[in-house]
Amino acid sequence: MELYISNAGGEPIYAQITRQIKDKILAGELKEGDALPSIRLLAKELRISVITTKRAYEDLEEEGFIRTMPGRGSFVAPQNPELHREESLKQVEGHLQNAIEAARRGGISLAEVSETLQLLWEG
Repeated sequence: MELYISNAGGEPIYAQITRQIKDKILAGELKEGDALPSIRLLAKELRISVITTKRAYEDLEEEGFIRTMPGRGSFVAPQNPELHREESLKQVEGHLQNAIEAARRGGISLAEVSETLQLLWEG
């Protein structure tokens, strides 16, 4: 599993790991029952602290994306469609917020943004 960590941005490393694994699950790259690398292995591959990796896995488990079985490892949990929808909605809201901020900075009106969204939606 390929994950990319950036020290340049303001996002904590554990949050980057959490976000990327969630994205892979939501995109179907990781499916129910798929094994994740062990906490120690992932920490070694990313050259980060085991504590950081553990925090990411704990967050993913708390949010229902993975299950950890002592002695066996961590696996992608059965996914609740409502959880997927809520997570997708949260991501869309974040992207739209960024788009709104860019539009305001560029002097683009709500009508222009709405029209652009409609055109993009229709493909």
